[in-house]
Amino acid sequence: MSIGGDPVAAAVAAPISDGPAGAPAGTARLSVAWRRARHSPSLLIGGTIVAIMVLMAILSFVWTPYNPLGIAPQIALHGPSSAHLLGTDQYGRDVLSRLIAGARITIYAGVVSVLIAGLIGIPAGLFAAQRGGLLDEAIMRTGDVIYGFPALLAAITLSAALGASTTVAMIAIGIAYIPVFARVTRGSALAVLSSDFVLAARAYGRRPFAVLRRHVLPNIAAILIVQASLLFSVAILAETALDFLGLGTPPPTASWGQMIGTAQNYLAEDPMLAVWPGIAIFLAVLGFNLLGDGLREVLDPRLRQ
Repeated sequence: MSIGGDPVAAAVAAPISDGPAGAPAGTARLSVAWRRARHSPSLLIGGTIVAIMVLMAILSFVWTPYNPLGIAPQIALHGPSSAHLLGTDQYGRDVLSRLIAGARITIYAGVVSVLIAGLIGIPAGLFAAQRGGLLDEAIMRTGDVIYGFPALLAAITLSAALGASTTVAMIAIGIAYIPVFARVTRGSALAVLSSDFVLAARAYGRRPFAVLRRHVLPNIAAILIVQASLLFSVAILAETALDFLGLGTPPPTASWGQMIGTAQNYLAEDPMLAVWPGIAIFLAVLGFNLLGDGLREVLDPRLRQ
């Protein structure tokens, strides 16, 4: 059946259904994705770890066992006990409370860097794929120059110039990974732009921006989500490295990298001061990597079998 007598318009407007007859296409796709998700150990384990991290970060705004900044010298470097489950640090601060509060910094750092990289890199990649030619080359070569500058070195330079802070460090990390989003977006968009339904949309008179918004971006969204989850883990490592060096979150704010940095002076007295935040960092990076792999398994049509 054509729309207004135009079969091309009908082909462009026709919904794609991958479920039972009569079922909405979006609902059918969600149902299929959910069935795959239940059989993806990576997605389940990674999603659980990430969910716990997010809940810890939210919880830290309203409750922690003790004040993360509260100093009690009389109980400094005490081991685990019923009062302090993970012990206390060199100032008598509760380690568990500081770990919970540190999750807030970790999530914030990942969100800021991924948003900066995505909000600039995705439009740049779409624009390069749509226009092509010299503009495509200019955008990609500019990305190569940015990517060739080490992310940590950029963060160190910016922190030294503007002062140490989590936001400054993550702005530098986000800028450094703009080319990653641009490359992934451009490559995926080129594949979609050469497909038959996009050619039909162009023949029907759709403007380039409308083609990108209605046809290209929805079809590459899954790839971009996976890339964002993987970049999140990279941002966590970068943030903790900068905190360890004293170029990220300034004390006394609790952060996992900073906790390891200060604990190295007390390894003989209490090595667990460095172990607990190290475990937290390991689990956070593992969780986001597993989440990215699981999302790829569920959302990538080439892996659906």
